[in-house]
Amino acid sequence: MSFTLIHKDKNSRARLGRLVTVRGDIDTPIFMPVATQGTVKALSNRDLRECKAEIILANAYHLYLRPGLEIIKNAGGLHKFMAWDKPILTDSGGYQVFSLARLRKVKDIGVEFQSHIDGSRHFLTPENVIDTQCILGSDILMPLDECLHYPCIKDEAQTAMKRTIQWAKRSKEALGRWQQANHGSQLLFGIVQGATYPDLRKSCVEQLAEMSFSGYSIGGISVGEPQDLMYNIVQSTCEYLPENFPRYLMGVGTPQDIISAVDFGVDMFDCVVPTRYGRNGTAFTSRGKIVVRNASFTNDLAPLDEECSCFVCREYSRSYIRHLLNAGEILGSAAVSYHNTYFYLEFMHKIRQAIKQDDFTGFKKNFLDRYNNTA
Repeated sequence: MSFTLIHKDKNSRARLGRLVTVRGDIDTPIFMPVATQGTVKALSNRDLRECKAEIILANAYHLYLRPGLEIIKNAGGLHKFMAWDKPILTDSGGYQVFSLARLRKVKDIGVEFQSHIDGSRHFLTPENVIDTQCILGSDILMPLDECLHYPCIKDEAQTAMKRTIQWAKRSKEALGRWQQANHGSQLLFGIVQGATYPDLRKSCVEQLAEMSFSGYSIGGISVGEPQDLMYNIVQSTCEYLPENFPRYLMGVGTPQDIISAVDFGVDMFDCVVPTRYGRNGTAFTSRGKIVVRNASFTNDLAPLDEECSCFVCREYSRSYIRHLLNAGEILGSAAVSYHNTYFYLEFMHKIRQAIKQDDFTGFKKNFLDRYNNTA
C-alpha cells in the first residue's frame, strides 16, 4: 500500500496521510507547485527546497510538444533534466487538449489535436499518454480523461464519463505492460468525471474503485461553475471515494478553496495561482490578498506579510517590491512568486498541524475570519 491514513480530525472529515514514492514520502494534505514545462515559473529548485516543497507537478502534454521526449530521455528523464530529486506528478495534458476546442477531435480510441505551438497534428491515446509519462520518469501518473466545460447537458457528461472509464482501464493495462518490461514502480491515479451530476460521479467512482488505482483524482472542477456548486461536487465525490486512498483535487485553487476541500477530505492540490498571481504583483497574506502595485504601498515599509518568515518578507518591504514591479524588474515578480509559494506550503503545514491536534475546525474558522478581514 503506497498511502497510509495516519489520523482523522475528530470534528471534520480532514485527514492526515502519508504517500510513499520511490523518491520520497509526501505528508498530506499537500500542495504541489506547478512546473508545467519543467520549472515552477520564476522559482529555482533551490527556492522550492527553501519553501519545503515535497512534490511538484509537471505537464506531459507541454513537455511532449516541447522540448520533446527524445531530449528529456537523452538527459536521463525529467528529474535529471531539471535537476529535481523529489517526486514529480505529471498531468496527462487532457485538460489542455480539451481546452483547444476547435483544434481537436475526440474519438473512443483517443484525441487528435493540433499543436498550439506550431500547428502540427498529434494523436493522444490512453496508451501513448502513459508511455510518455513513463519516459519522463514520473512518480505519479494521470490517465487521459475527457474534461467538459460548465455547463454541459447530462448526456454529454455521461458520454464523457464512460469514455474516461474506458480510457482509465486502458491506461492501467498500458502501465502494467510498461512496469513488467521495465520493473517500474510508478503510481497511477484514476480520474473521477461526471460534471455537475452526483449520480454520474458516484458511478464513475464505483467503476474506478473496481480497478484498484493507487489514488483518485477529482477532475472536471473549476471549469466555470459557481463556487457553491463546486464545493457541493467535491464534498459529495469525497463521500463516494474509498477512504484508504489519496484524494487529489485537480487544479484548485485559492486558500479558501483548499481549506474547504480539506474539510471535505481532500489530500492533494495543485494550482498555478501562487505564481500566476505573483507574476502580476498580487501577494497572498494571512490577512488576504494585496495588490502590491497599488499606490497605497508606495511608502509602506512593512513586509508583504508580517506573519511570514520567508526570505522575501525578512529582506524586502512592500514599497521596494512595488517599485520593482512598476519598473518591470524581474526580481519583483520573482519575489512575490517566491513568497506566495512559501505562503501556500506553510499554509498546508499549519493545516496538517491543526488536524494532528484535532483542531482543524477552529483553525479553519480563525484562518478564514482573518483572511477575509472579518476578525
